[in-house]
Amino acid sequence: MSAREPAVGRFGRYRVLQELGRGAMGVVYLAEDEALHRQVAVKALLLPGDAQERADHEARFLQEAQSAGAISHPNIVTIHDLGREGEWLYIAMELLRGEELRDLMAQGAMDLPLAADLARQVAEGLAAAHAHGVVHRDIKPSNIMVVAGSHAKIMDFGVARLQSSQVRTQVGLMLGSPRYMSPEQVEGQPVDARSDIFSLGTLLYEMAAGTPPFHGEDLRGLLMAVVRADPPPPSRLNPAVPPELDAIVAKALRKQREERYQNAGELARALAALVRSWPVGGRRTAGPKEDVDAFARTEPLKAQARPLRLSPRFDQQAALRQWSKADGQPARRRVPFAWLLGWGVAALAALAVALR
Repeated sequence: MSAREPAVGRFGRYRVLQELGRGAMGVVYLAEDEALHRQVAVKALLLPGDAQERADHEARFLQEAQSAGAISHPNIVTIHDLGREGEWLYIAMELLRGEELRDLMAQGAMDLPLAADLARQVAEGLAAAHAHGVVHRDIKPSNIMVVAGSHAKIMDFGVARLQSSQVRTQVGLMLGSPRYMSPEQVEGQPVDARSDIFSLGTLLYEMAAGTPPFHGEDLRGLLMAVVRADPPPPSRLNPAVPPELDAIVAKALRKQREERYQNAGELARALAALVRSWPVGGRRTAGPKEDVDAFARTEPLKAQARPLRLSPRFDQQAALRQWSKADGQPARRRVPFAWLLGWGVAALAALAVALR
């Protein structure tokens, strides 16, 4: 059995029942909590690097995962426990039954009231995380689970820091999925909560327009678009999109973080006001003046002549090779839990996902 295969039938008090899926760095299991007699999802992660690097990665991972575990919010997956089994770290989380936002978005433009409300819920979850000093860094469709058709849950908090360490070890690239990265992530700058806001803006754009905001003929072209290109308003691609939603998306996607919503709560309030303006059935009527003001109208984005500053160590072919090795194959098994914890565990794996 290889070092990348957990050789155990349990992780601490969690007895493995079956494998649910796997990614470049870990495996997700359905497991039984033998102390509390409940089913949970256990994500087992293999640390990269030599002994010293693994110790450093583990310390950073545990610190961030513990911070994420302290967050109690209806729009964030609940972390029950952390531990180690041999060389593997594991996270026991609530078991979610639903489908990834990625699967809903694959069907084209979504129902607009639902799209706006899902984005509102994600923004509220991010606001709670940011208040605890936790930045997700990899908001993308596969990291959002939709439960019962309309309840959004953000997954994989606490894993992004470990991803970042692995990425630097392997290729020296930035963290995140290119289509959903912020300009500052592309350029390798430090990120804060406003990076998550940009990423959520890209999700909202795609949910409303039926296509991502940024495109490129290859990886470098896509990254250049994230940094330099201003997409057309969603309403140009989907005439049903109201101007208020165009305005919210435009503000979330500002290239300069100082021009975006400055916190996720502000974005959530704008989206909540928009959602309230939709009556049952999806046809909009004018809302109260305070609701209209909350839409935070902005002028259409102007093209910004901004050079793309990639790390000199950036190697597109190496990134694509790493993806092919890590996540190029479909999951070995597919079950109704729909990839509970999202496969963002390798930033490089996400590079090619974004190009599909």
